[in-house]
Amino acid sequence: MAKLTTSTGIQEHKVVSPSEWLATRKELLLKEKEFTHLRDELSRQRRELPWEKIEKRYVFDGPGGKQTLADLFDGRNQLIVYHFMFGPGWAEGCKSCSFEADHFNSFIVHLNARDVSMVAISRAPLDELQAFKKRMGWSFNWLSSYGNDFNSDYHVSFTKDELAKGKVYYNYNMEEFPSDEAPGLSVFYKDGTTGEIFHSYSTYGRGLDIFLGAYNFLDVVPKGRDEEGLPHTMAWVRHHDRYGATAGTPAAFVDASTLVSSRSSGEER
Repeated sequence: MAKLTTSTGIQEHKVVSPSEWLATRKELLLKEKEFTHLRDELSRQRRELPWEKIEKRYVFDGPGGKQTLADLFDGRNQLIVYHFMFGPGWAEGCKSCSFEADHFNSFIVHLNARDVSMVAISRAPLDELQAFKKRMGWSFNWLSSYGNDFNSDYHVSFTKDELAKGKVYYNYNMEEFPSDEAPGLSVFYKDGTTGEIFHSYSTYGRGLDIFLGAYNFLDVVPKGRDEEGLPHTMAWVRHHDRYGATAGTPAAFVDASTLVSSRSSGEER
């Protein structure tokens, strides 16, 4: 037996001969292939969802000035919007959303090659977003929805009155929520002939997990995500410039965004 140290303590792990290892690995491979095929089918069904036409005209504040939702397609037909948790007056963006956003710079160029544009949108004023974006070293397009209904229409921002009622509408359900901002991702399509825009998909909560590439890598190492012994899932996550900070610093502060991730990861989508 080999000893594996995880956040929950020392665990014994079986060690076998090369032939037995290969046999058990091939058994798991069958399940992995089944999962792959099920995921392909789920993706097909997702693409076949009906669309809803966007009738409202949204105007955002961007680095180049005012931009409409149509402008964000940047000459392409498909648009992904990441709803980044960053409310007006916040000192910094959500740690979990920042973990997600750290993946954006490297792959957006590949999305562009497949007729897809991608932006982040938050309710904080543009100058607050720009300052944090500079600190993080990000280059993706990040816009402010401050002053319009976009965040509330896509159920990622909640008013004090909504929160006071005890439950808000999030992830297609009425539930208690620890923050006035929430994470999500929405997809839109723009007809190249008519210019009409359609909403094709939105996902929230643990539905965002699949977009976290680092988690997919952690899922294949012996310790996995190793979060079972933590106060909540993603409690270990820091802004990437805060790793190595000691307890008691802002990096170790448990904010509402990590509580959102904690609860979402423990529930079904």
